[in-house]
Amino acid sequence: MTSRSVRRPLRVINSVAPIRIADNGGWTDTWFAGHGKIFNIGVYPYAEVQIEVFPRGKDPERVLVQAENYGDSYRVAPGKRSWSKHPLLEAAIRYMKVPKDISVEVSIYSEAPAGASTGTSAAVSVALIGALDLLTPGRMTPHEVAYAAHHIEMNMLGFQCGIQDQLCSAYGGINYIEMTGFPHATVSQIQVPNSIWWELERRLLLIFLGRSHSSSDVHRKVIAELEHAGPENRKIADLRKTAERSRDAIYAGDFHAFGRAMIDNTEAQARLHPDLVSADAKKIIRIAKEHGAMGWKVNGAGGEGGSLTILCGHLSKQKRKLVKALESADPLFRNIPIYLSRYGLRTWEGPVEGSRRRRRP
Repeated sequence: MTSRSVRRPLRVINSVAPIRIADNGGWTDTWFAGHGKIFNIGVYPYAEVQIEVFPRGKDPERVLVQAENYGDSYRVAPGKRSWSKHPLLEAAIRYMKVPKDISVEVSIYSEAPAGASTGTSAAVSVALIGALDLLTPGRMTPHEVAYAAHHIEMNMLGFQCGIQDQLCSAYGGINYIEMTGFPHATVSQIQVPNSIWWELERRLLLIFLGRSHSSSDVHRKVIAELEHAGPENRKIADLRKTAERSRDAIYAGDFHAFGRAMIDNTEAQARLHPDLVSADAKKIIRIAKEHGAMGWKVNGAGGEGGSLTILCGHLSKQKRKLVKALESADPLFRNIPIYLSRYGLRTWEGPVEGSRRRRRP
């Protein structure tokens, strides 16, 4: 047996960013809402990005994209003006302008399932922008990273896109966001004693419905109605109020009040359109009620697929019984373990270890 050296990277850059749950006040962070108030929580599992940096070779497609969740590995030219397999990743690479004297291998991975309505795409975008930012001098602030991610989704790719997911991933923690005029917003991070933080973390569940969420005709109908209703219409105003109530409840450590705000937000979503709270979501809510849950929130915009955040009561054994009941009720329902993320985007440079070697006959 003989061996052959595999090229050694010049640098290895890492980044992670949390996903988002319990977004009370969602729908008010959009262009048609005018102004908004949003509460949300950044949690593990993270989106992860790693970049290996090499000297530039002769290939103009000098970025290797490895989207591990999809099993895709392919090359792109950093300045290309059309998209292929993963437009969000390719647009971020184009936007961040990879230095001309290097080539890179970019690995992207997330333990959160795609289409879970937890801002996974925003977390991936924030983590990727943060990692690419380390390729050049100077550092973007969390706010700048969030707005770059939002610009990519809305302006470069033309997606309907609010601002809260990117801000939650960039900042992490428990957030109260005030959007004064789309897309401009301030982020107030809610600082609470460890006892409240730990108790909130212990009580929360993230339940994936087992079906990927995607924009639908229902969403388009809601947007069309809200666009003409104006920013002060009652349906949007009701959603804004749940964000304020959530903020105040967490500061006070009042889990009953927080649970009520979650429920009221979900009911306000249903008033936008009944199908935003799907039959599967209603099934989960019914089982959660039977097991003493204090609150539930259909994550994201709502509709078919996606996930729910559930706030459980004071007994951990009841929480475990609820998980068992949910996963028994439908083989697609799945509990995704979560931990509150005290940090948002994190970037760092790791050591370059000895040359990797692979064997060949």
